[in-house]
Amino acid sequence: MAIPLHDDNPTGQIPFLTILLIAINIFVFALVQPHGGSSDFVFSYEHAVIPCEIRDQAPLSEAELVSGECGRSRVTIEGETYGERPFASAKNIWLSMLASIFLHGSWLHLLGNMLFLWVFGNNIEERFGKVGFLAFFAAAGIAATFAQVLVEPGSTIPIVGASGAIAGVMGAYLVLFPRARILTWWPMFVILVVYIPAAVVLGLWFLMQFAIEPNSGVAWAAHVGGFVFGAFIALILRSHLKPPPILTERPIAG
Repeated sequence: MAIPLHDDNPTGQIPFLTILLIAINIFVFALVQPHGGSSDFVFSYEHAVIPCEIRDQAPLSEAELVSGECGRSRVTIEGETYGERPFASAKNIWLSMLASIFLHGSWLHLLGNMLFLWVFGNNIEERFGKVGFLAFFAAAGIAATFAQVLVEPGSTIPIVGASGAIAGVMGAYLVLFPRARILTWWPMFVILVVYIPAAVVLGLWFLMQFAIEPNSGVAWAAHVGGFVFGAFIALILRSHLKPPPILTERPIAG
């Protein structure tokens, strides 16, 4: 898979919101999320979005959690019976759709997402404006979640990561900056690092989502849904967004 390192697409302002989103994601993973053991398991089910919960509009029951089957009303394991009592009764399943954007499964997962956000986020932030970019980012994350729910409505596995929202940013970038050059590393060729048009990099990334193994644990439908949402919104709003800056001072690269 091609890994973007930098884009040759300068901005005229410091991307404060992109930097803030990256900082929040790192802070949550490093200092809020537990790592390993039962506390990690419990935290994920208490805070992350779960397709079954969105489908049924209710937190998972103990039976559903233990059995891994959405809609299961009763299950007995090793003499212990679990029923319809909610596992996390205080959970707000709709807020979990936003909370999941700031949760990650590993440092590799987190840092990979933040790299993509840093490369593509600053230009989209500048075109959408601060408030518009924040609303767009959140909406893309929610749209990505709904796409994953449509594909796996009965899943009881938590969905974590900002990749769906970031895919929305990438979709918007494709529409607004298709000819921007992306410095890209191709791991399969070890040392090949070259500038490639954004349309090629992002187009290949999008197509590769359909090659992901269904049981890989990667929420590919969320990536596709977020990307399509971002591209669609950018197409609709393109003529109403802030124009690219006319740079008269030293530009800020992303």
